[in-house]
Amino acid sequence: MVNSPVLVLNQNYEPLNISRVRRAVVLLLRGKAEALENGSGVIHTPSDSIPMPSVIRLVYLVKRPRPEKKLTRLEVFRRDEYRCQYCGQETRELTLDHVIPRHKGGRHIWENVVSACIPCNNRKAGRTPKEAGMKLICQPFAPRIMGYYVPYEHIQRHSEWHKFLPLWQREEED
Repeated sequence: MVNSPVLVLNQNYEPLNISRVRRAVVLLLRGKAEALENGSGVIHTPSDSIPMPSVIRLVYLVKRPRPEKKLTRLEVFRRDEYRCQYCGQETRELTLDHVIPRHKGGRHIWENVVSACIPCNNRKAGRTPKEAGMKLICQPFAPRIMGYYVPYEHIQRHSEWHKFLPLWQREEED
């Protein structure tokens, strides 16, 4: 029972991590967290009975750097929804294209890389879209990662966690 998972939320209710009941109880007893949801069961001590927490919230804000998605071919294709960003064709046969070519000072960053079908990439060649007479459908952007990822098996077993998880994650898992 003391090894059961507990969802730990930051002061602003953002999921931080998954801890064990034992660690959560220590945080509660030291006044560093408050219980928002209790699980099934009670922990007995010699002098007290403590409801087993399922979701706790820290009373202070933990500042942490925002995680960034790694720039890979697959992630660019996902961001662009497997569509050529020049002609809009949806295909699995895509290439990466640097909007401002690298030989012209373009960097290999999210804001300069798009998905392109092979014919559009060949047509654009080593030119900028303006030089090639082509227009981007959407401006490339760096995708944001929203908070902490909660593994699917925990989401399935702990329905009381759902109201504390971002909507995007619940939809993705369902």
